[in-house]
Amino acid sequence: MATDTLKSTTGASGASAVRRLLLDNGALTALIALVIAMSALSGDFLTTDNLLNIGVQAAVTAILAFGVTFVIVSAGIDLSVGSVAALSATVLAWMATSQGVPVWIAVILAIATGIACGLVNGVLISYGKLPPFIATLAMLSVGRGLSLVISQGSPIAFPESVSHLGDTLGGWLPVPVLVMVVMGLITALILGRTYIGRSMYAIGGNEEAARLSGLRVKRQKLAIYALSGLFAAAAGIVLASRLSSAQPQAAQGYELDAIAAVVIGGASLAGGTGKASGTLIGALILAVLRNGLNLLSVSAFWQQVVIGVVIALAVLLDTLRRKAGATPVAAGTGAPGGRGKQAATYIIAAVVAAAIVGAMSFLHNGSSSSATKKVGLSLSTLNNPFFVQIEAGAKAEAKKLGVDLTVTDAQNDASQQANQLQNFTSSGLGSIIVNPVDSDAAGPAVRSANKAGIPVVGVDRGVNKADTAALVASDNIAGGKLGAKAMAEKLGGKGKIVILQGLAGTSASRERGAGFAEGLKAYPGIEVVARQPADFDRTKGLDVMTNLLQAHPDIQGVFAENDEMALGAVKALGSKAGTSVSVIGFDGEPDGLKAVKDGTMYASVAQQPKELGRIAVENALNAAEGKKVEKTVMVPVKVVTKENVSGFGG
Repeated sequence: MATDTLKSTTGASGASAVRRLLLDNGALTALIALVIAMSALSGDFLTTDNLLNIGVQAAVTAILAFGVTFVIVSAGIDLSVGSVAALSATVLAWMATSQGVPVWIAVILAIATGIACGLVNGVLISYGKLPPFIATLAMLSVGRGLSLVISQGSPIAFPESVSHLGDTLGGWLPVPVLVMVVMGLITALILGRTYIGRSMYAIGGNEEAARLSGLRVKRQKLAIYALSGLFAAAAGIVLASRLSSAQPQAAQGYELDAIAAVVIGGASLAGGTGKASGTLIGALILAVLRNGLNLLSVSAFWQQVVIGVVIALAVLLDTLRRKAGATPVAAGTGAPGGRGKQAATYIIAAVVAAAIVGAMSFLHNGSSSSATKKVGLSLSTLNNPFFVQIEAGAKAEAKKLGVDLTVTDAQNDASQQANQLQNFTSSGLGSIIVNPVDSDAAGPAVRSANKAGIPVVGVDRGVNKADTAALVASDNIAGGKLGAKAMAEKLGGKGKIVILQGLAGTSASRERGAGFAEGLKAYPGIEVVARQPADFDRTKGLDVMTNLLQAHPDIQGVFAENDEMALGAVKALGSKAGTSVSVIGFDGEPDGLKAVKDGTMYASVAQQPKELGRIAVENALNAAEGKKVEKTVMVPVKVVTKENVSGFGG
C-alpha cells in the first residue's frame, strides 16, 4: 500500500495533480468558489467598500479563532471565548469610566482578565481532570454572568481613545483588519517557530507519547488556554470598539463561529493539525457567506442552515483528504520546499481572484439602476411577533409604493446588526431603516451611512450619536408609566408585584423598565418584591414566573416588559391569572390581545407595530427622494383592556 500511495503521488497525471491541489487547499478553493458565486449573483459584492466590510466583519471571528486554533491543535476545545471576550471588554469599559482608571491600565486589566479566564480553564482541565468541553462550558456561563453583574445588564460607553480601534487609517483602511492580520502573524509565529507551538502539535498528535517523551503536558495546557483567553480579550476589545460600547450580551454564539472557522480552515478536532492561514481563510469564508447572503436578501434563518452545511462539507472534505493521503502537516514541519509550494499556491489563488474581480466588474459594469427606491430594513429580531408585524407593515407599504425592500434579522446581536448596516451602506441603497438592538451600538454604523449620504430612519428605537432623518416610534418610557398607572388602578393603589424584564442591555428593556419605575413613584402602596430577566421570551417567562411563585406565592400583579413574557407568566399562574393576579404586558401583539380579550391578561400597553413599519417605509422613501420629513413621528400608545380590546386594530 505504501508503494501504491507513493506511485500515485509522484506519478500523478495532470487531472490527479489538480485533484490533489484542490484537496490540499480545500478551504482556499471554497473561498475562491464563493467569491465567484457571490460576484456573479450580486453587482454590489465586489465593490471596494464591500470587500473592506468583509474584512472588518471577519476580524472578530478570526481573532477569536486564532486563539481557538491553539486549543484545537492540541486536541482540546474552548467554548468560553465569546463570554470571555464580552467580560474583558466590560472590564475595560467599567474600569476606564466608572472607576476612573487610566485607559492604558484598563486595557492591561482587560487582557489580564482574558488570560486569567484561560488559566482557570487550563487548571480545571490539567489538574482538575475535567473534560475541556465541561470546563469551558462552565467558564462560558461564569464569564457571561460576571459581564452582566459588572455592567448591571446595560452597555457601558467605551473610552474614546480605545474606540479608535474601530475606525479607519487614512479614511479607508479599517483598523480591525490590521489587528486581525497582526494577530494572525503572531499565531503563525507561535505555531511554526516556538517550543510551545511544537508542543501543541505533539500533544494533539498523541498526548501520552508527548508526556512520555518528557513534555510537561499540564504546564503546556495552561499556556495554551491562557493564549486562547488572551486572544479572546483582544477580540472583545476590537468588537466593543466597533460598537463604541461594551455590550454584556456581546459575542453570544461566537465561540461556535470560531470553532467553525478553525475546522473549515483544515484543522482536525482530533488534534495534531491546523495552521493560522487556514483559520483566516475559514473566518473569511463565514464572512463572505454572511455578507453575500445579506446582499442577496436571504433570510438570517436560512443563513444558519447554509453555514451548517458548509461546516459539514468542510469536515467531509477533511475526511476525503485523509483517505486520499493528503493529510495536512503541522506548521513549520513540512518538507523542504513546502513553504515555497504553499506560497506559490497562494500567489496563484491571488491571480485567479484578481482575474475574477476584473471579469465580474466588467460583467456588472453599467448594470446599475436607480437606488432611490431601494430600502434596507434591519430589525433587531424576527423571533418576536411584534417585530414580525413591523416587517409585515413595512412590506405592505413597500409593495404599495413600488419600493424594493430588503429585510435583515440581527437576532438581537448588536455586532451582527452593525455588519448588516455596513452591507446596506456599501450597497448604495436609497435609504436605510433600522430598529436598533441597542441605540448606542448602532451609532457607528449609522454614522458610516451618514458619511455615504444615505438617509437613515429609526423605527421603534432611536440611534444615539448619529444623524437620523426621522424616528418613527412609540414612547417606551411613556408606555411604562401607563403600565404602572394601570397596575395601580387595578390593585387599588396597594399590593405586591413582580417585574419580568427583557433582554439585558437592550434599550427597549431599559426604557420600559425606567418608565414603569417612574410611574410607580406615585403609588407607594405598590411593592415590587422581585425583578428578574426573561429575555423577551415566552418560555423563559414561564420558567422565571414558576420560580418566582415559589418565593412569592402571595403576589397580586405581574408587569412584563413585553407580551411574550406576560403570556409565559399567565401559563405559570394558571387559574390565578386574571382572578387573583393581574398581568400586564407590553406591545399589543395578537396573542397578547387575545389573552386580554379572554381575561387571563388584564392589559397590554399596546403599540401599533404594523403602523410603525408602514410609516417608516413612507418616511424612508421621502428622505431618499429629498422630500421633507418630520424629525420625530410618534405613533400613539394606549392601554388595551377587555373593555376596549375589540376596538383596537393593532
